[in-house]
Amino acid sequence: MRGEEPVVVEAFRVRALPEGGCDHLLEFLRLYRDAVQMVVDSVWGLKAKLSKKRLHRLFYNDLVSLGLRAHHAKEVYLYAKSLVDSARGSGGRKPVLRRLSARIDRYDYRLDLGNTTLTLKLHSGYEVKLRLVTSRGGSRGSGAGATTSWL
Repeated sequence: MRGEEPVVVEAFRVRALPEGGCDHLLEFLRLYRDAVQMVVDSVWGLKAKLSKKRLHRLFYNDLVSLGLRAHHAKEVYLYAKSLVDSARGSGGRKPVLRRLSARIDRYDYRLDLGNTTLTLKLHSGYEVKLRLVTSRGGSRGSGAGATTSWL
């Protein structure tokens, strides 16, 4: 756009090491995966298209009662809907989740670049602090010394 300064974006490859134990983080990731699978199973049986409002009415209270934060609950039912829509669109079978992963809303983490830590807000009021460690050489980036970030 006219009159605006160009923005430079730099990315780094980092590893996230949990400070303390990672029990709560693994518990959260399992809970998240199981919650998404529960919603996928329920939505797969319904033939009608579901709006965000209807998804919220159907699943929000159940997900929050499992201990998920409000933003996590929203991400769970929206992610489950996208999985079901994608599987149906390609004529596939009902999705079965195996990997531990979670979509994190911007309100559920805090990034502190000064201390190179990432704090995640988990279920049932738990928090986990991850120390971010960068490696300066041998990355997959382009050019000499370039680094790429994957979180």
